[in-house]
Amino acid sequence: MGAASRTAGGPDGAGPGRLRRRADALRHGSSPVATAARRAVRVTVASCAGFFACVYGWGLPVVGTYALFAVVAMAGLSRIPGTGRQRATVVASLLPAGWVLVTVGTFLAVRTWTAVAGMLVLGFVIAYAAVAGPRLAGAAPGLQLLYILPCFPPYAPDTVDQRLIGTTLGFVLLVLAEALVLPDPRTRSYRALAADACEVAADCAGQSARPPWTVTPALRARAAAAGEALRPSLVPEAERPGGPGLRQRALAHTGLTARMLLDRLAALPPPPGGGPPSERSARVIAAVREVVGHTARVLRGEPAGASPGYEAAVECLRRARTVPPGPPDGSASGPGADRPGLERLRRRAALTGTAAVALALSRAASLAVAGRRERRAVAAGARASDGTFWYAAHGSAYLWGIRVRGHFSVHSVYFQNAVRLALALAVARTVAGLDSLPHGFWATLAALSLTRTTVHQTRSTVATALAGTLAGALVAGLLLVVLGADTLGYAVVLPFVMLVAFVMGPTRGAGWAQGMFTVVVSVVFAQLGRATWQLAEVRVLDVLTGSVIGLVLGLVAWPRGARGELLRSLARMLRAAAATVRETARTVGDDGPAARDRPDGRDHVEALRHSLTLAESAFAQRQSEPPSPHERQLDWQAALMTGHHVLRGAQRLRRLRREEPSPLGAAPAARITGYADLLGARYERIAASVEGKRAYDGTGPGGRCHPAAGPSLSEECDDVGMATLSLYFDTASWLETLATDADRITRHPSPAGAAPS
Repeated sequence: MGAASRTAGGPDGAGPGRLRRRADALRHGSSPVATAARRAVRVTVASCAGFFACVYGWGLPVVGTYALFAVVAMAGLSRIPGTGRQRATVVASLLPAGWVLVTVGTFLAVRTWTAVAGMLVLGFVIAYAAVAGPRLAGAAPGLQLLYILPCFPPYAPDTVDQRLIGTTLGFVLLVLAEALVLPDPRTRSYRALAADACEVAADCAGQSARPPWTVTPALRARAAAAGEALRPSLVPEAERPGGPGLRQRALAHTGLTARMLLDRLAALPPPPGGGPPSERSARVIAAVREVVGHTARVLRGEPAGASPGYEAAVECLRRARTVPPGPPDGSASGPGADRPGLERLRRRAALTGTAAVALALSRAASLAVAGRRERRAVAAGARASDGTFWYAAHGSAYLWGIRVRGHFSVHSVYFQNAVRLALALAVARTVAGLDSLPHGFWATLAALSLTRTTVHQTRSTVATALAGTLAGALVAGLLLVVLGADTLGYAVVLPFVMLVAFVMGPTRGAGWAQGMFTVVVSVVFAQLGRATWQLAEVRVLDVLTGSVIGLVLGLVAWPRGARGELLRSLARMLRAAAATVRETARTVGDDGPAARDRPDGRDHVEALRHSLTLAESAFAQRQSEPPSPHERQLDWQAALMTGHHVLRGAQRLRRLRREEPSPLGAAPAARITGYADLLGARYERIAASVEGKRAYDGTGPGGRCHPAAGPSLSEECDDVGMATLSLYFDTASWLETLATDADRITRHPSPAGAAPS
């Protein structure tokens, strides 16, 4: 059981999931064996201390049993990420939930049907709690066990006080062990990584203000490394900002925006002609450097009050983002514009986009650090008007509700996992109750620990687990025969077998985990009452029963795991992106009054945001499942990043259109909307290929948008009015970037085991 995985997170024992965890552990300064050994020591010390004190010191076997299983549940079966102190905080906060589960399980054990109903409801709720982030997802299997243990006979409501005391004792001992015994190496927080990225961005801005007026290759490599360090798959799981609250959302937004800013600064074109930048460009670059430097200090928690220089830099970026440009540094513009003038306009559009991203980064970081204080300022002003910081206008309860409701759908892998596991637990409890299996909770526990997200995983895990259980039963039977009724002998053996079980399980797979846990439970129950070799035989029967149930439910309920949902959600996301691109282009192309009267397209943006969320969760789960050759069609990471680019760009351009009263002009608007229609058609064809409805070859109507479609949009600006040059180039740059994204999606297939973006 020590190597059991949570259903939503993939196997702990074998396959790509284990290999990734080993790589992560090595990257963060600790080998898998060392990590498992430290955890095994903590589990053994906490569980044995409570068990021995209660059973042998105070003569309270019920209290001792629940103390031991509380520790095993929250530290052996659970996989709460983080350092010892972080896990101790999570465990302490979950103690009230443990009281509720033990109490409810005790009283629902009166009838089989009440226990099954409770298993179905609570099993779903606990598993669905994974939407709250990795820490609660990691604790979910342990919380399941806290209900499973008391909901089996004997029905003993008079012992509920002893069960609660034992549970509390186990939690307290585990908290102390996690905080004090063999502490784990400290890991860098996501805030610190984001601060590093901001400092590199400041260096990039500084380099752009000096000859050769662009980012050097060495600094470009540093920027790429800093951006990669913010990729969630490369961050320790406990540090990933995955929660639904304000600070967690803002911190995730900070990381994404920092990566976008680094990309923009690294790709910022030099001034035309090789000379120094214009005075206006130099001011914008200096303001970017000041703002991101200030943001880095904010993220590090250093005193970084709003100085006059910072306020001036922010105002400069606001003006760069909103003020219509004049003639491009003395060059001609409009009809007959020369090439240097066009290059300057392209650079100005790039600087405008960089200014917008730098401002967004500063605001997101302030929200992540200051929380509610900054939320009031963001929500009250025009800074949230484009919808980028929509979450800043709502309280924690609303944000939690958004997360819970957003995934309460058959298209969410969290919902699918919760349904699959709840059904498996309910069926296992029904079989145990109707057939009167001795120690029937082991069958339910096997269903909990061996059910995987795909039928292939479940089948391979069950085969390994049954072999390990059989071997463990032979060892346990031999031990029971040799020691007989020698209770002291079992007490001496228990710490050693627990150490081996909790080291070998996470590092050697489900077979070792189930086999060694068979020995552990045999030794524990031999100290609670007269036990014979038949106890090991019962353990094999129960594990077989639970395994078969998990296998059948895996075959019936979404047997392909996240693969099918990943394809469907990505197709929905690409179609929503196509609709958003078309609607945004039409909004930009309308004149001032028409743009104000036109629907704001919020439905398309919300559909894109929701489908992107579902696609990201499905993609994250898919990484823990066996690879499939069918997934080598597209670059999944590029598809997800395309969704973010569409979302952020559409929000920004809609705001700029509202702030720009001048009409774009009929011919430029037609070019923009025509290009957007081509791009939207291309995204829809890619979506059809994702679903397998049509092969995608990148040719024909709606195929490649450039360069086969002719000159780029930014080369066709002769008839664009002076007042709207900035808006035109911003839109053209966005659309051409999205076309490049489409190239990347279809040109570079993603390996099936690639890490999520």
